[in-house]
Amino acid sequence: MAASDDAAIEPVDALRRIAFLLERSRAGTYRVQAFRKAADTVLATSRADLDRHAAEGSLQSLPGIGKATEAVVREALAGEQPAYLTSLEEKTSGPLVEGGEEYAAQLRGDCHCHSDWSDGGSPIPEMVATAMELGREYLVLTDHSPRLRVANGLSAERLTQQLKIVDTIDRHVEDFRLLRGIEVDILDDGSLDQSEDMLGRLQVRVASVHSKLAMSKDAMTRRMIGAVRNPRTNILGHCTGRLVEGDRGKRKQSTFDAKAVFEACAEHDVAVEINSRPERRDPPDELIALAMEAGCLFSIDSDAHAPGQLDFLVYGAERAQRLGVPLERIVTTWEVDRLLDWASG
Repeated sequence: MAASDDAAIEPVDALRRIAFLLERSRAGTYRVQAFRKAADTVLATSRADLDRHAAEGSLQSLPGIGKATEAVVREALAGEQPAYLTSLEEKTSGPLVEGGEEYAAQLRGDCHCHSDWSDGGSPIPEMVATAMELGREYLVLTDHSPRLRVANGLSAERLTQQLKIVDTIDRHVEDFRLLRGIEVDILDDGSLDQSEDMLGRLQVRVASVHSKLAMSKDAMTRRMIGAVRNPRTNILGHCTGRLVEGDRGKRKQSTFDAKAVFEACAEHDVAVEINSRPERRDPPDELIALAMEAGCLFSIDSDAHAPGQLDFLVYGAERAQRLGVPLERIVTTWEVDRLLDWASG
């Protein structure tokens, strides 16, 4: 999302920019949602009504407008740069990580993100708008599959509804592609948590383990290789399942025969995801090196659950550049037509 300057800014743009900066800096969800909800209210309210409420001092009577968001709206209506936005720009708009600039500049798209249809925090159009503002050429919407109930996974019926929306948005945006995707759960036996028919209607499929992460090494290896061998699988998501920091605490990585899994990925043309979420940093560096040795493709993905998190790609780019992952083996540096040809192959 483009940075603001000292020129006048529309109230809705100021609120969106604040929410974006809070998300990319991993601020609390409650703070972010206050600005997202205020932006929705401002977008649904005429400029005349906003001006009238500002003049009467009654902006807080509007749904979702509180003390902090009222100040932002009032200052933007007056043609001023909101003070809170200025402060955030100074504190949080700089680079998220040192290094990786060369690789970040080569990333054309993102194959893993979530909307409020599953466990993301924002509607699909907001995710698309932010991806476009960040200069992406394409975004794959990959909400969760049905058995991941804790993440409001999509049944076949809900996914069918979502695909209609995705296709409609894709037809109406210019110089950008929104692609039909899924983060499909890898079940205990290595099968995928969605019907063959539905998987066939998608363009990119990320397959990930989300349950029983502590199962035995042999069982986990069989489980992951089973998913990799499925012709519908394109990307193996956050393969170890580890958490290294963050609000959810730490979680040890799953144990599996990484050499065997990555060799299967190389054989079946499945990309290994470099998950850019800072609390995941998955796979660990030594496993990325092992996957390179096996000849794997890679996909640098944000796994964004909010618009500001789409900027997390820079974390993955830094790791890939530092570890020497060949650019030509990173599918998210490919043009969209090449990506789609590969994913459908």
